[in-house]
Amino acid sequence: MKKTLVILIFALTTTIALAQTNSSDHLSFKGVPIDGTLNEYVAKLKQDGFTMLGTENGVVMLNSDFASYKGCIIGVSTIKGKDLVSKITVIFPALESWSSLASNYFNLKGMLTEKYGEPSESVEKFDVYGGEPKDDGTKFMYVQLDKCKYYSIFKTEKGNIELQIKGNHSSSFMILSYFDKINSDIVKQKAMDDL
Repeated sequence: MKKTLVILIFALTTTIALAQTNSSDHLSFKGVPIDGTLNEYVAKLKQDGFTMLGTENGVVMLNSDFASYKGCIIGVSTIKGKDLVSKITVIFPALESWSSLASNYFNLKGMLTEKYGEPSESVEKFDVYGGEPKDDGTKFMYVQLDKCKYYSIFKTEKGNIELQIKGNHSSSFMILSYFDKINSDIVKQKAMDDL
């Protein structure tokens, strides 16, 4: 009887440990592993205070404060053809000056570096002839013309985190994306199967 009880306890402990290991193998966003179905993942974010905005092109859009920034939009994406969350994107509120964009970008980059280590790749330049623009207004104009290449990629064992400045004619903002490695590999394998 004691032997059976010891075996049962060992089996239960092993199962619990494996379950915890599996969920911790995924990259996390706000402490929630990026895994599971779209509805399951969105329900977890709603429990954390996120507000549902709607769905656009298969991406669930939510609203929440994030990393001390108010009014961020969070997109939760799944693998096409499979209901498995693989990517989380945070779109920060639009800003109206280069100095604000750069300040927020370098602030977030510093926090990400502190948490994940130095970025594996970082590009911070403008794609224009004649060298780096000198004034705030010109730099901001180049952001809106998509001539600004400011991004940092943090590679971890569990996936990648990408921070970038983006802009178009109507707004300029930062984007922070989390790509889970396990589920991104599933996306890649699905694409490979198509070839």
